[in-house]
Amino acid sequence: QVQLAESGGGLVQPGVSLILSCAASGSIFRVNSMGWYRQAPGKGRELVAAVGNGGSTENADSVKGRFTLSRANAGNTLFLQIDNLKPEDTAVYYCNANIRTNWGETGDFWGQGTQVTVSS
Repeated sequence: QVQLAESGGGLVQPGVSLILSCAASGSIFRVNSMGWYRQAPGKGRELVAAVGNGGSTENADSVKGRFTLSRANAGNTLFLQIDNLKPEDTAVYYCNANIRTNWGETGDFWGQGTQVTVSS
């Protein structure tokens, strides 16, 4: 079993910063990549930012300069720092990880999502 546990969401005012965290645990042999997606009300799920094992990153154009990824715990924990939050950042944020398990299978896993609401 593999689990992704997210935390850090909440109701915040415009202009502040927020840090989301995602911790992968369970029968993990290797975390190949991790990333954050978000889904705003009435919209589809979109990639926000992702990082591969070699450190390569991918960011959506809409968040460049405000969203920063970092990893810890031998790469099994992913942080997303969001600066200068805007109302349009309001969404459910989901953690995604491509993981090779201890029994040799590789697949994508998702967290349960954490709500971020930006409002004054």
